[in-house]
Amino acid sequence: MVQADPWKNALQQLDDACAILKIEKGVRDYLAEPNKVLRVKLPVKMDNGKIRVFTGFRSQHNNDRGPYKGGIRFFDPEGGIEYMEKEVKALSAWMTWKCAVVDVPLGGGKGGIFVNAKKEKLSENELEKLTRRYAYAVSEIIGPKKDIPAPDVYTTGKEMAQIMDVYGKLSGNESEPGVITGKPLSLGGSLARNVATGLGCAYCIREAAKTIGLKLRGAKVVIQGYGNAGTFAAEYLEKMGAKIIAVSDSRGSIINPKGLDSKKVLEFKNKTGSVVGYPGSKKISTEELLTTKCDVLIPAALENQINASIAKKLQCKIIAEAANGPTMPEADPIIYNKKIIVLPDILANSGGVCISYLEWVQNNMGYYWTFDEVAEKMEHHITRGFNDTLALSKKYKIDMRRAAMVLAVTRVVEAFKAKGLWP
Repeated sequence: MVQADPWKNALQQLDDACAILKIEKGVRDYLAEPNKVLRVKLPVKMDNGKIRVFTGFRSQHNNDRGPYKGGIRFFDPEGGIEYMEKEVKALSAWMTWKCAVVDVPLGGGKGGIFVNAKKEKLSENELEKLTRRYAYAVSEIIGPKKDIPAPDVYTTGKEMAQIMDVYGKLSGNESEPGVITGKPLSLGGSLARNVATGLGCAYCIREAAKTIGLKLRGAKVVIQGYGNAGTFAAEYLEKMGAKIIAVSDSRGSIINPKGLDSKKVLEFKNKTGSVVGYPGSKKISTEELLTTKCDVLIPAALENQINASIAKKLQCKIIAEAANGPTMPEADPIIYNKKIIVLPDILANSGGVCISYLEWVQNNMGYYWTFDEVAEKMEHHITRGFNDTLALSKKYKIDMRRAAMVLAVTRVVEAFKAKGLWP
């Protein structure tokens, strides 16, 4: 199967929004291409004494609304290094739109190294050398007021701390916690960071339920993907009264129509390595999971999970995309015609970037909020993003995905026109 071109998809989404807004070609072209794409070679002396050269990227898409913002991934997509460059460009564009949808004053960036540290079994020493070499290579273009990276696929707070350390030493041992987010709490990280995506998704679902008259108490929820986003979405939806009836992980899917205890399922998974086999549950296929009759479906696993065939069989009222790109373009019109409300990824999983922004704010002012204060501020951004997206969906009679893009593009264009072109 030919791998979808993420950059082509990103441009198509932009074109759709520009057509709706009747944006002139010159402005569309300005919005499309990243401001800068840096490709760097990363020579590292491995434990065996030999030198190996890795390839790294940093794409800075747009900074009209504020400094570039976006994760760093250590990953080796099937398409190789050239595919990864397209992927990083696309993800940097989507970060621009994601920040704009929830109205945080940041732009879009993304970075990565073409490596799979787990598969290649890199040692801790080799991984640290690679991380620090990357930080050195991109140090001139990042900074608290320039470009603020964060963790992404196969990177953690540990790597972020190492990048911050390199940047600080290159800056004359200055303390610059705001250069990066997703840091350990001891180095200026933010409370609520670990729950951000799941909690933000739950807030989105709560607002969507209000608009369609769905009571969350007793509402049935299905979650594909029981990682960080899926587990915390489950936990907070349960606190709102919802009932989790089916979940899945990479090894399979389970269902219990009477309900599953999200925390006990997680404990079982941590103990056995999978949700499959949880007492009282029945194993089902991925298709059965996605098409189970429920009120809320949360795709929180991989991209391209809901195709046209699956879309025709969906039996939910709300789809909340905790994962990036779980719904294929061919499925969107089918879902829209079925009157299922879709909370697109750039809105539904924006909790992470909201908390990243709030971490950056705390770093810059040197004062740190409580968990509840951070969560409340994130809730404000996500609730506003949902309501503004919904309003545009009704105004233009379009689905929520296109409405979110229209909202994001409108906000970026407004900032661009306010500043003008110089030089």
